[in-house]
Amino acid sequence: MAKILMKGNEAIAEAAIRAGCEAYFGYPITPQSEVLEYMSRRMPELGRAFVQAESELAAINMVYGAACGGARVMTSTSSPGFSLMQEGISYIIASEVPAVVVNVMRGGPGLGNIQPSQADYFQMTKGGGHGDYFPIVLAPSTVQETVDLVILAFDLADKYRWVVEIIADGMIGQIMEPVELPPMKEPERPPRPWALTGAKGRPKNIITSLYLGAQNLERLNLRLQERLREIVANEVRYDTFMLDDAEIVLVAYGTAARICQTAITLARQEGIKVGLFRPITVFPFPYDELDKLADRVREFLVVELNAGQALEDVRLAIHDRKPIRFFGKLGGVVPLPEDILEEIKKLQ
Repeated sequence: MAKILMKGNEAIAEAAIRAGCEAYFGYPITPQSEVLEYMSRRMPELGRAFVQAESELAAINMVYGAACGGARVMTSTSSPGFSLMQEGISYIIASEVPAVVVNVMRGGPGLGNIQPSQADYFQMTKGGGHGDYFPIVLAPSTVQETVDLVILAFDLADKYRWVVEIIADGMIGQIMEPVELPPMKEPERPPRPWALTGAKGRPKNIITSLYLGAQNLERLNLRLQERLREIVANEVRYDTFMLDDAEIVLVAYGTAARICQTAITLARQEGIKVGLFRPITVFPFPYDELDKLADRVREFLVVELNAGQALEDVRLAIHDRKPIRFFGKLGGVVPLPEDILEEIKKLQ
C-alpha cells in the first residue's frame, strides 16, 4: 500500500476513523487542535457523531455517555485539558465502559507552552483521577507508530472495557512523516450485552459509578484489580535498538527515544557500546524485561523531556542493582542528539 505524508495529529484522527470510531467529542487546545479540526470534517462525511464541546469537562462526559451506549468513542486534548478530564475518566473506569483518550502534551506546569514535553507521565501512568485504577497508556515515537497504536487502543479498550490513553507530545503531534494507513473497514467488536441500547425485549441494563456501601464498592474494586492483573500479564510492549552487545542502556520513550537513536548511532561510531530500551506501554511498564536486562549491562541512562518521571519506574525495575543516571530537559526544550552523546561519554 502506498504511503502518504501526514501530520501526526491528522494521522491520529484518520487512524481513529479507520479503527471504527463512531463518536468524537473534544475541545480545541494546542498542540492537538488539528485532531479536532480533522474530525470536524471527516466524521460528518461518514455519518458519524462529532461535537465540539463547550469545555474538556463536557467532552469527557459526552465520551462517557456514548461509551455507555456501546459506541467506539474517543476524545483528544492537551495537558491542561487532560487535567480537567480526570474526574470523568475515573467515572468511566468505575462504570467499566471502553474509551480512548489522546493527550498531546505541552510544556507545564500551569498553562505552559505548546513545545514538546513529557511532563504528564506521572498523571497518565499513575491514574490521574481519584480511586484505585491505572489506564493502559501507549507511547508512540513516530507518526506511523501513532497510527498503529491508536488502532490498537480501540481494540484494547473493547477487550478490557477500559480506558486506553495515547501519551504523545507536541513534536509527535506536529511533525509530518510518511505513513501507511490500514484500509477502511468495519472493525470486529466483542458483543456489548451491557450497553444501554434500549431495554425492549430484554432486562434493563444499569451502568453506574455509584456504589453505596463499602462492601459493594470493594467488590467493584476487586473486579477492577483482577482486570488490571490480566492487563499487566498480557499487554506489556517494548522495543530495543542496538541492544545485543550494549554495556550502557538508554531508556526513553516517545520523542526522547527517537533522539536517543541518533545519539546511539553517533556513539557507536566512536566505539561506545550503547543501546536503547524503549517502553511502548508505559502502563503496564515493562518492569520484568528491564530487570532481566540489568543482569548483563553496566549502567543505565534515562532520557526524558521532564524532571525525571519514568526514571522512577526504571528504578523500581532495576532495584538499584546497577547505576542509573538521568538526563532531562524541561518546559518544552528538546535536546540535540549531540547533547545526549555528551551524557553517554560521561559514563565511559
